[in-house]
Amino acid sequence: MAKLKNLQDLRNEIEMCVKCGACRAHCPVFGVEKHEGRVARGKVALAHAVLDQTIDFEPKMIEDISQCLLCGSCYAQCPNKVPTDEIIAATRRQIAADHGLNSFGKGVAALLGRPRLMNNLAKAGRFLSPLFFKKLPENSGLRLRFPAPWIEADRTLPPIASKPFRDTVPEFIAGDPNMPTVAFFSGCGINYMYPAIGEAFLKVLKFLGVNVFIPKEQACCGLPAVSAGAQATVEQLALQNLSALSAQRVDFVVTACASCHSGIGKLYSDLGTDYQTLAAKTRDIFVFLVEHGLPEKLSSLPATGKRTRVTYHDPCHLRSHGIVSEPRQILQAIPNIDFVEMAEAGTCCGLGGTYSVHHYQTSKKIGAKKAAHILASGADLVATNCPGCIMQLQDSINHAQGRQRSVHILELLVAALE
Repeated sequence: MAKLKNLQDLRNEIEMCVKCGACRAHCPVFGVEKHEGRVARGKVALAHAVLDQTIDFEPKMIEDISQCLLCGSCYAQCPNKVPTDEIIAATRRQIAADHGLNSFGKGVAALLGRPRLMNNLAKAGRFLSPLFFKKLPENSGLRLRFPAPWIEADRTLPPIASKPFRDTVPEFIAGDPNMPTVAFFSGCGINYMYPAIGEAFLKVLKFLGVNVFIPKEQACCGLPAVSAGAQATVEQLALQNLSALSAQRVDFVVTACASCHSGIGKLYSDLGTDYQTLAAKTRDIFVFLVEHGLPEKLSSLPATGKRTRVTYHDPCHLRSHGIVSEPRQILQAIPNIDFVEMAEAGTCCGLGGTYSVHHYQTSKKIGAKKAAHILASGADLVATNCPGCIMQLQDSINHAQGRQRSVHILELLVAALE
């Protein structure tokens, strides 16, 4: 089985950090905590000390390493391009190897590694949600009635889907034989919480005549397990997805989730030749749509009815890969939408996968900054391309007493096509 990089593999990258502190101005966690242990150069220094065996994994050090969103903001602004997110992820794996996974990490590994168990728990969660959750006004989410492990009672959560998305669609949907065939990697968020995004994805590709393969055996991309330090689970999931996405010959693997795009398009590329081939085929949905001329097709649609003011949030896992213009191109081409750019659209919303579970209070402070920019934009909706960001943005807006809703761009796009 292919292996992820360890700290020794990253020694050269670690030693590239000159501790200049440029990362301080761009780290979302440091921006609200103002603590050196929270910033990239501090964590890289800790990783270096681990390599040189001059420090032990004490609770304070483990806490500092956990205080990272893995958003890549520091890397984007680093003069030496030190891959801090990779270094911190490798350090977490080292901590897990030496001390074992914490209880939450064990739960993540057990759940993600068993898709059938995830399906059963999702169905049970849907059935029990009226008992444990109360519905918020205007369909903006759910809040816990009672305390629960790892979830704060004032957090907004989307309802669990009555049926997982992949259980509602055929494995192959034929389109125009002259059009490409794509594998749709739907990911966990769409499958279990936002199936309407998956349905919108299929409608848009049907509009273009694209052939779509939706592998039933696909699993989580593995990024939550990366965040938790669960190396064996990441490698197991990568192998399962390689098999599932290779079961039928496809021209592209297309994602509608920024995190899934990063998992398959970047994380997997370090795992060997077969994975590199898979990564090279991977496209974000809006890159794919721009490449296949959708903005030009949208321009011919009639503009009728009420106009909606929409702003855009850049998910970190797209922004860090340079995917910033294509989602905006699609948004600006949709009839009846007035696009407005909000301040600091490219800053992290504060989710960070499992980070927002362990450090919700800090996550909420980061989200409050984002919510303030959304409210100041005057937009009716904030659109993005990541189910996790949609959940975090709505939670932040609700805490700010805002009226806006967070949506996926595909939902706006399919409404225009219909």
